[in-house]
Amino acid sequence: MATKVPAADATLRILTLLAQRSRPVPASRIAAELELPRSTTYDVLGVLAEHGYVLHYREDKTYGLGTAAYELSAGYTRQAPLARLGNHVVNQLVDGVGESAHLAVLQGREILYVVESRAAHRPSLVTDQGVRLPAHLTASGRAILSALPDRQLVAVFAGTTALESRVGGAMTFPVARALADARDARDRGWAEENGEVTPGFRSIAKAVVEKSGWPVASIAVTWQDGTAVDTDVVRTQLGAAVRRLEAALG
Repeated sequence: MATKVPAADATLRILTLLAQRSRPVPASRIAAELELPRSTTYDVLGVLAEHGYVLHYREDKTYGLGTAAYELSAGYTRQAPLARLGNHVVNQLVDGVGESAHLAVLQGREILYVVESRAAHRPSLVTDQGVRLPAHLTASGRAILSALPDRQLVAVFAGTTALESRVGGAMTFPVARALADARDARDRGWAEENGEVTPGFRSIAKAVVEKSGWPVASIAVTWQDGTAVDTDVVRTQLGAAVRRLEAALG
């Protein structure tokens, strides 16, 4: 469905692309990846630069996020709407399944854990609030990656050929496998991870998707090997939790 405000759509898509990159990007590449006319791309970048949301690095003819974008991010952090709304949903999920759960967001190639709720009598996890982990290793990260359009999924890993094989491990995890894991999760409707973050623990996760179809977060449930867990029940309750948060976010 075509947007009624094409300029606003182009602006938000450009900002989103720049936010996902670790370095500034040429305008020609932005236009190509987003399939935007070059004239539109340059016009939007010019206005964003005037307002401080984008910086133009004239020496290498690239564009990156500016200080106004940082202020926008800081304002979001201060208000913490995702954490406020997600905390209640995640706690309900923990009560329902009896296992620990968490809410995470994607930042570049990493997952940032925003909410962590530990079930009673369950061990502590590395996925505490504020912790960052490689997205491709975690169920939370794979869930969000799986919900990205394929072009954006590939762009997340642009510029690298190998990734961490385990948390803190050597760089031996092929990018092709990370892409395959995300696409497998897309086909199933949920993502999973078994011992790649912490040996002896496994997780399943689903993406939280806004109305535009863009994944804004993921919710995951984690349990220890040997625990009597009905994965069908967990997936059902996980799906219900995701829908509640999506409804709350509007």
